[in-house]
Amino acid sequence: MLLEATPPAVAAYSESDLADLPTPVARYFRRVLTDGQPIVRHARVRWSGTFNMGKPGRDQWVAFSAVQDFVPATHAFVWDARMRMLPGVPVMVRDELVGGQGSMLGAIMGLITVVDVGGTTNIATNALLRFLGEAVWLPTALLPGQGVRWTAIDDVTARAAISNGTATVHAEFHFGSDGLVESMTSSERTFDDETNPPAIQPWGGTYRRYERRGTMLVPLESEAAWSLPAGRFVYWRGTPEAIEYR
Repeated sequence: MLLEATPPAVAAYSESDLADLPTPVARYFRRVLTDGQPIVRHARVRWSGTFNMGKPGRDQWVAFSAVQDFVPATHAFVWDARMRMLPGVPVMVRDELVGGQGSMLGAIMGLITVVDVGGTTNIATNALLRFLGEAVWLPTALLPGQGVRWTAIDDVTARAAISNGTATVHAEFHFGSDGLVESMTSSERTFDDETNPPAIQPWGGTYRRYERRGTMLVPLESEAAWSLPAGRFVYWRGTPEAIEYR
């Protein structure tokens, strides 16, 4: 379903498209993109990293590997991951946003289901924010022509908004002195630790060590975290081992 939604090729990126963008956003695109390059229609990222299966104050980091496919024009992705909870006992996890619907499925050894949720506006909102935070690995996905609406905040911060189906989300992108995205934050994602009622909490990602992949500059180190009343809870650290752009 994801790949069937891949659109035909569109016009190439041009620096002339940046004329009405906030200053830090235009500066970012000039740093990470190459004038005349293709707009990414489909990207496949092979990830490695660690995921925190614990709770705030009780970290439980496990290694993961994953393959993630993106179709930027529809703000869609499918993330297929394998996590090793115990020796010889992998957990398969699929997190996705396809057709405006978000869902998550987790199964021990791919057979015993432990998580199966989806179909709600809340889950779609969470997934759409995840897409926005991960668009830095396919930077043309953040262009206005891909449905991203940018609003100026100051010389180093701008707000991005995207819509998909019933969900609309907003996040603030913070740019460093080198023009690159250092972090993004949002106060629209729901945190649910299974011990307290779900609640909106500040959430975001940080990005480091940019290198060129093809015609684009992308981060090779990142982490995602919640800013909870008890403190910052980092739950994901990842590295893109390989990226294919189509």
